Amino acid sequence: MDGYSLSTRAAAAEARYVASRENKAVEGEYRPGPYVLPVSGGTLSAEAGSNLNFWQLGYDLHRSGGSAIVQACVSAYAQTSAMCLGSHWRSRSDGGRDRVINSALSRILLRPNAYQSPSDFLLNLTSLLYRRGNAYALAIRNSRFEIVELHLMWGQCAPLVSASGEVFYALAGNEVVERQVSGALVGVPARDVLHVHLETPRHPLIGETPLTAAMMDLAMSNAMARQAIAFFDRQARPSGTLNTGANLTGEQVAELRARWDEQSRGLNAGGTPILTNGLKWEPMSIPAKDTAFAEIMKMSEQNVALAYRTPLQVLGIGEQKFSTTELMMTSWLASGLGFCLNHIEQGFDRLFGLAGGLTEYTEFDTSVLLRSDFKSRVEAWAAGVKGSIFGSNEARRDFEFGDREGGDEPRVQQQDVPLSWKPDAPAPPAPEPVIAPQPTEAEQNAGREYVAARTRAVSDELFHGA
Repeated sequence: MDGYSLSTRAAAAEARYVASRENKAVEGEYRPGPYVLPVSGGTLSAEAGSNLNFWQLGYDLHRSGGSAIVQACVSAYAQTSAMCLGSHWRSRSDGGRDRVINSALSRILLRPNAYQSPSDFLLNLTSLLYRRGNAYALAIRNSRFEIVELHLMWGQCAPLVSASGEVFYALAGNEVVERQVSGALVGVPARDVLHVHLETPRHPLIGETPLTAAMMDLAMSNAMARQAIAFFDRQARPSGTLNTGANLTGEQVAELRARWDEQSRGLNAGGTPILTNGLKWEPMSIPAKDTAFAEIMKMSEQNVALAYRTPLQVLGIGEQKFSTTELMMTSWLASGLGFCLNHIEQGFDRLFGLAGGLTEYTEFDTSVLLRSDFKSRVEAWAAGVKGSIFGSNEARRDFEFGDREGGDEPRVQQQDVPLSWKPDAPAPPAPEPVIAPQPTEAEQNAGREYVAARTRAVSDELFHGA
């Protein structure tokens, strides 16, 4: 019995019950499959799903991992998210913000553990989230109660709710951390688990992958693909036939086939066979039902992409093209990708106890998604600097140029003035100071003699009388 047998038994019964309720079946009426197993991430045929012990009868789940469209949708989210570098931000009272570079969160975003890079961690985190609906990571703390490592868990993980309502987790599937931590990872407190989940229609702590909504389309696409493989594997459909009204013997038929092959196969492919005795070449056309077959498969793939909210242009199968890469990424950021990044950011906020909102938060830089659109980047930065929103040094840093003196402060163009503005009248020129000429030496001597004579006269008048 394999590892998921216990869960699939309960899921099979639950799937039949849910299917009967959703289809409004009469009580006790049998509903044919296939049955969707959201817990195990697969589907069962009607024959297999009618037996609770289907795994003992040799039946297995039809997994969704083998589908190219599912891989494309999941990879689009995972690889795009892995390109965005995360940062810890804290708001200021003046409306600005500062990047925090010495916190536990900032260190984890740069080095989550000893064996994974930030890109590797975020790639697998997002992939698990969109394949299973849940992504779990175990947090390891130091003596100061700071988180120093995050370890993704790939196994069967589940939340556990105690009688008092406290939340714990049972984690499994990471051989590295299981060898480092003694004992089974059962009963791990919620404060030590990064749990990011998608929509939770059945349980507040168990998310479901978008594949649940598109499971029927995926099952139909896989069934049609298997049928097509079996059909083309067993039939011999030539590219055309040689037709004639004459009755040919077996030897003549063999000789004609040999001559035809001699001129059209192997090194002689593309040659020009010459037909005689009324022989005519009739190429085989594609039947209309084969064209409809391909259209149905295409529609199923589009429904899977629709469930993932992935633009078809991102997957390379959309007919309508965006004029620029910026428009395509902006459209996706406003819908599925924007939600994905914001959802993971808030998961980090909760684990590290940040206030969230616009006070203190985690943010992944999405500007790298437009790195290849050089023209749009230059035009956007030029408009921002000219409009006094950014300093020139901020734009230079984005293009990996050095700072320049005075470039941190935004510049304002002085020609933008109100309509009522009038130039001030020019101030009158200040009068030039009058500088007295310097006395000559004779004038200075005459002055000294006058002062001396005057001093003697005053002295005689005071002490000797008039």
